[in-house]
Amino acid sequence: MSEEMEKNLEQPANDPAETVSDEMLSDAEEVTAEAEEQTSEAEGAEDDQEEKAKWYVVHTYSGYENKVKVNLEKTIENRHLQDQILEVLVPLQDVVETDKNNKSKVVQRKIFPGYVLVKMDMNDETWYVVRNTRGVTGFVGPGSKPVPLTDAEMKPLGIKTNVVSVNFDVGDEVAVIAGVWKDTKGFIQRMDLGKQTATINVDLFGRETPVEISFAEVRKID
Repeated sequence: MSEEMEKNLEQPANDPAETVSDEMLSDAEEVTAEAEEQTSEAEGAEDDQEEKAKWYVVHTYSGYENKVKVNLEKTIENRHLQDQILEVLVPLQDVVETDKNNKSKVVQRKIFPGYVLVKMDMNDETWYVVRNTRGVTGFVGPGSKPVPLTDAEMKPLGIKTNVVSVNFDVGDEVAVIAGVWKDTKGFIQRMDLGKQTATINVDLFGRETPVEISFAEVRKID
């Protein structure tokens, strides 16, 4: 037997199972790396799209704001434009109203009747889709050219604000219906619309003392 044959016999043979296992592990690592790269690219594309999208103001027929929102969202879904038209908004605010029976209720009112806000990447296709949505009359901008809102213009939009509508004013007699001063009556001396309070004089230790009462806690006496 030659020395070369003896050396070959002395070397252990490669285990086929180990070879296959190593190959499978290598393939799995490659697939994982590719998946991570694709995920990273997709996330980067979403970030780029988010940066490109701007808020635009769309004019609608009166009373069509919610219909335009629903119709546009359906079109976005059907055309798979979710990555180009990101959001459709009808800005609302909560308003406290008092009826003739002195009952208060909170209702939602549109901040800008006749307008809808759309966050989108403006291009020929998205312009066409929005502009041709039923109920839309056009974009707001010089010569109907869409102009995106600035950050300063967008900041107060979409944030619900409380605006109170009441049926009493300075000089009216009111009754306190809740809180510490419940069942107290007095004439309104001052009203603070920002704080939503009315100042009335109450009898405190034999002296008239001005106190602030929330609008929601007083009712006008007819």
